[in-house]
Amino acid sequence: MSDNPYTSPASAPAPEAAPSADEKTWGMIAHLSALCGFVVPFGTIIGPLVVWLIKKDTMPFVADQGRESLNFQITVAIAFVICIPLMFVLIGIPLAIVVGIGALVLTIIAGIKAQNGEMYRYPFALRLVK
Repeated sequence: MSDNPYTSPASAPAPEAAPSADEKTWGMIAHLSALCGFVVPFGTIIGPLVVWLIKKDTMPFVADQGRESLNFQITVAIAFVICIPLMFVLIGIPLAIVVGIGALVLTIIAGIKAQNGEMYRYPFALRLVK
């Protein structure tokens, strides 16, 4: 073995390749498909779930972003369920509005980042789906 600190061992993992244009597009769709929840009940969860299930085995970038989107949308759904009983003490309505606006903004940011090929992590998400 060489004592040269600039050489890497043969077992070092190769850096991941940048996602292809197709992977970037599907990553963006994984995030933005949550917006179909404005039209379809539970669409916020169903959209990312469908994209993740279809593409997780063939596209690693989409698998990561789909899982991230799904985890975030489940977290948002839990937050809305918590807001329902709080509406009886009047704090639930403004809290639901804040959660809704925050989810919309973060979903759009995540879609843009995925389209740029960046692995986006939502700041407030329970990592339930591994």
